[in-house]
Amino acid sequence: MEKSKRRYEIDMTEGALLPKILLFSVPLIISSVLQLLFNAADIVVVGQFSGNETLGANCVAAIGSTGSLINLILSMFMGLSVGVNVLAARYFAGRQSKEMSETVHTTIALALFGGIAIGAVGFLVSRPLLELMGSPEEVIGLSALYMKIYFIGMPVNLLYNFGAAILRAIGDTRRPLYFLMLAGIINVVLNLAFVMGLGLNVAGVALATIISQAISALLIIRALMRTEDIYRLDIKKIAINADKAIRIARVGLPAGFQGTIFSFSNVLIQSSINEFGSVAMAGSAAGANLEGFVYMAMNAVYQACVSFTSQNVGAGKSERIGKVLRTCLLLVSFVGLVMGNAFYLLGDKLVSVYTAEPATIQYGVERMSIICTFYFLCGCMDVICGSLRGMGYSTVPMIVSIIGACGLRIVWILTIFRHFHTLKILYISYPVTWTVTAAVHLICYYIIKKKVIAVIDKRKAIKE
Repeated sequence: MEKSKRRYEIDMTEGALLPKILLFSVPLIISSVLQLLFNAADIVVVGQFSGNETLGANCVAAIGSTGSLINLILSMFMGLSVGVNVLAARYFAGRQSKEMSETVHTTIALALFGGIAIGAVGFLVSRPLLELMGSPEEVIGLSALYMKIYFIGMPVNLLYNFGAAILRAIGDTRRPLYFLMLAGIINVVLNLAFVMGLGLNVAGVALATIISQAISALLIIRALMRTEDIYRLDIKKIAINADKAIRIARVGLPAGFQGTIFSFSNVLIQSSINEFGSVAMAGSAAGANLEGFVYMAMNAVYQACVSFTSQNVGAGKSERIGKVLRTCLLLVSFVGLVMGNAFYLLGDKLVSVYTAEPATIQYGVERMSIICTFYFLCGCMDVICGSLRGMGYSTVPMIVSIIGACGLRIVWILTIFRHFHTLKILYISYPVTWTVTAAVHLICYYIIKKKVIAVIDKRKAIKE
């Protein structure tokens, strides 16, 4: 029973780091790639089987145009899952049963109440926000319908993501992968049934999404309820503990705010790309979509850095904090360099999956020649940020990231890009700002690490 109970857990505080970080990261990478593929399947189904070519095109445009808006509304709450991960990992490694139990039950309560609140707000503001964005008349009705149904399912969306954050904190990334695979297959089957069988187009895709999310959420809750370890969930104990909610927010809200600001800066980047016309926009969009696969792979290493750092802080293993960062930096650099350059070298073939237009393919490859080849720098920036968050410091990396990766990029657009008005100069802003931000993060890391080690040493001295 003990062996079965712990087969999904990873002891991040003992033994060689690289094999364990790989064991943690690989299921996350697979999960992220599957999620991207399942999202692509949604668009393919609604585009191909909505009845006629014009309706299909409008449905694809409707779903595609809602992504940035949904992410903007979700960013703040999704940032809280980082706080959940940090707090749960620390208490789990320290075997602090009471604190871990309070964290788990507060997390589930926040997911439920937050999901209801954000779902209601999203449902009410969907169409007004789409109107502010200038959504075309032939698309706005479909977009609003998709968003309203999507936001109805927000409680189960947050339940899955917050519950998965608890499992990641104990080193379990495999069960969320299994649950996602099952939910993704159900999603595709329901897409076909609702769109082809019932003719529901965007409404069918949205319904399939929330049903599959509900299944994955139920599987996460079931996993938490069935364990006998200190992260066990008891439905009767679900309530918000003020102290734990504040601690989660202290780490999570800065991360969420950072994501929101990044969304705004990406809007400015996109508006600059739009100046070069629809062909450049299409090529850039295809390149950005392909970059998403590289980014999600590197993001898995970032999440590993957060969890491993937090567990070792909780266990008082200060000597492993630096080892975790060095291992994750080497791994994310390898992943970023190999995948990024492979995607660039195969760029014309990969972009041609999205379009057969030679000019569009050229624009896509031009973007990838700069961003993909230097993408490992973004991974390094995120991993150092993850180490800071794992040590419990989230406001400092938020400020550095906003000023460096967002503010500096805006200055670049308003100055250098205006003087040398080419897409290549615009894209160069990415590796420049990644490098500067990573360097400042690293300085902050060494300063904060000394403080954290001093606290750990003091705690050990008191116990002795």
